[in-house]
Formats: sequence, structure tokens, C-alpha cells
Amino acid sequence: MWNKRKEEEYPPKPAASQPPSASTNKDSYPAMSTSPASSYHAPERGMAVIGKSVMIKGQIISREDLTIDGEVEGSIELVEHRLTVGPHGRVQAGIKAREAVILGTVHGNVDTADKLEIRKDAKLVGDIKTARVVIEDGAYFKGSIDIIKVEAPKVAPAPPPPPKPQPPPSAPPEPAAVHSGRSESKR
Repeated sequence: MWNKRKEEEYPPKPAASQPPSASTNKDSYPAMSTSPASSYHAPERGMAVIGKSVMIKGQIISREDLTIDGEVEGSIELVEHRLTVGPHGRVQAGIKAREAVILGTVHGNVDTADKLEIRKDAKLVGDIKTARVVIEDGAYFKGSIDIIKVEAPKVAPAPPPPPKPQPPPSAPPEPAAVHSGRSESKR
């Protein structure tokens, strides 16, 4: 009685009454209804969207890719991510991003670490600082372009190969055997 084992004191619960864990297969959950409200598909994980009817005044700092199809005034910073200004997007802001694609209108300077694309029917008024730029036929651009050279990271020189193992020193050569002038031969 005093030395009961834990299993006897607290028997394990049956598997059916335990909540599903994170590793449970998705197919084990009940299917969602097919009503119009459930047909909404959220954007890909890791991507934020500012819709056509949204207007933002201020500073945007994002740690994920961002698509702007509304209006933004202020500054936009996505240092390690991609900014897309959609065809309905109107931006009056300084932009700093890893990569940017412009399909709408941007008034402001654009600084990208990797690449800037100004697509057909897009409008950009401002200075560009980037490593690579693509301006499609039909796009409008007014400003200056500063192409920055992306330097490859300096690789430390390879260490010299280890010295080859030397064979152990051999014993000094023995002097040649001295033969006496006599030779024995059997005939």
C-alpha cells in the first residue's frame, strides 16, 4: 500500500481521450464546410499583404515578404525580404529592401541590396541604389541609378596541406662483404 508504483496510482489515459498532438496527420481532423465563407485562402505563410482598400501613413518594418496593393506614405524597410508593389499600389516612401518588384506607382528613393524590377506600366520617380536593375519596356522611371558592386565574401586562404609523412630513417648501409681471394669451386 505504501509502495505503490506510479502506474498503479495514475493509470495512463486511453489514446482516444488525449488531444491530437502537433505531429498528428492533417487528414485526421474533420473536414471543413464548403460554405462561401470557408473558401477564403490565406496568403502564403511568411508573406504580408496590404490590400487595395488600405491606406497606411507611417513607418513599416517587416521581417517577411510584403505585397502592397493599397496606399502607403512614410518609409518601408524589409532589409532581408522582398517588397512587391502591386498594380494598384501607390507608395510615397523611401524603400529599403533586399529585393523589390514594382508594378504600380512609387514616389521615393529605392535602396535594394540585390535586385530591383520595374515592370511594364509601373512608375518610379526617385533615385535607385541597387546591385541589379531591370526596367521593362513601357515602364516610367525618372531619377538616378547607382549600381553597387556586390563583393563576394572573402574566403580565408586554404591552410597549407600537412607535411607528407617521412619514412623512418633507415639504418646506415652496411659495408660490402670482404671476400678473400680464394674461391672454392667443385669440378
